[in-house]
Amino acid sequence: MQNLNGRLALVTGASSGIGASSARALSAAGAHVVCCARRKDALDAVVDSCDSAEALVLDVTDSEACAIALSDRPFDIVLANAGKVVGTEGLADGDPDTWSDIIDTNVKGVLNTLHPVLAGMRERGSGHVITIGSVAGRQVYPGGNVYCASKFAVRAIYEGLRLDLSGSGLRFTTVDPGMVETELSVVRFRGDQAKADAVYAGMTPLKPEDVADAVLWAATRPAHVDVGEIVLWPTDQASTTMVTRSTNT
Repeated sequence: MQNLNGRLALVTGASSGIGASSARALSAAGAHVVCCARRKDALDAVVDSCDSAEALVLDVTDSEACAIALSDRPFDIVLANAGKVVGTEGLADGDPDTWSDIIDTNVKGVLNTLHPVLAGMRERGSGHVITIGSVAGRQVYPGGNVYCASKFAVRAIYEGLRLDLSGSGLRFTTVDPGMVETELSVVRFRGDQAKADAVYAGMTPLKPEDVADAVLWAATRPAHVDVGEIVLWPTDQASTTMVTRSTNT
């Protein structure tokens, strides 16, 4: 595995979960990581746990703020990880304001993150963009309507980037995990920890570190190797709707 010494990396949604674990992994491999999120206290704690990192308090739904904060930094690696899911209602019972929040974060947030950095990458003829998608961007499940749509969109953005910037020297990767135990589930159930815990009852989900390991592996391939798509499933999960659970308590 190559090291990332001298590389500058950006990780959005770095205050917890996959983002925090990825920031630590990239930093441990030698990169200086700009850790981006909205929650300063949580972000500072992640930065303190990294070998070489800095905090950037930023809301990826704010396109102007992203342009100001990111356009002048020569990032070698950009991990567009920030994401959100709220609710399990079917479409007919959903809340349009919640839909907007999900789409603004999961879709526009990726666009707002990438737009300011791509021009510099293209000019330098190098750079690696990694998006965190989901198996929900490959298989729809009941109650996942808008979240699934947002992750299908992330996959479309990834595929579009490969075409639009073909021949530029840039690399593009999407890492699409299945069930990962993070605070995202607590947000989905609007703070109900018991319901969030029930999602993983009787099975072994992925850990954020598992996804971070995939991110690091893709980022440390030789320059002529572009790992396009990584799909990670827990062994206990066969599809978005089929999970094997133990009856042992």
